[in-house]
Amino acid sequence: MKVESEEKVYDDINITPMLDVAYVLLLIFIIMTTATVQGITVNLPKASATPALSKPKTKAISITQDGTIYLDTYPVSLQELETRLSQYKAATPDLPVVLKADAAIQYEKVIDVLDVVTRLQISQLGLVTQKLVK
Repeated sequence: MKVESEEKVYDDINITPMLDVAYVLLLIFIIMTTATVQGITVNLPKASATPALSKPKTKAISITQDGTIYLDTYPVSLQELETRLSQYKAATPDLPVVLKADAAIQYEKVIDVLDVVTRLQISQLGLVTQKLVK
């Protein structure tokens, strides 16, 4: 004899409540992002000539331990370095340059790069060193 009071076993998970929560969270997210974007409407004045307020981007010259020269993150030869720096100098006359050289390289490599910078008359030059730890 079979018992009639056995409950039916469910093999599926009811995901409807979970979807309801997801939709409510999505709706709240949409409402909050559109509310923060709106802000106050302001009639901005118009200028005939807007001065450039941005500072020129500093160019970094790096010399690795094996003697490879990099301008920013791109490897270059001395001739390419001079060509690219002269282009940047033509666009920005007060071009700032930072020189980072490995402590183990030959001093001649640093002098070669400094000669290029001097020939191009770049006056804003910084040499990067590490702080001495005692």
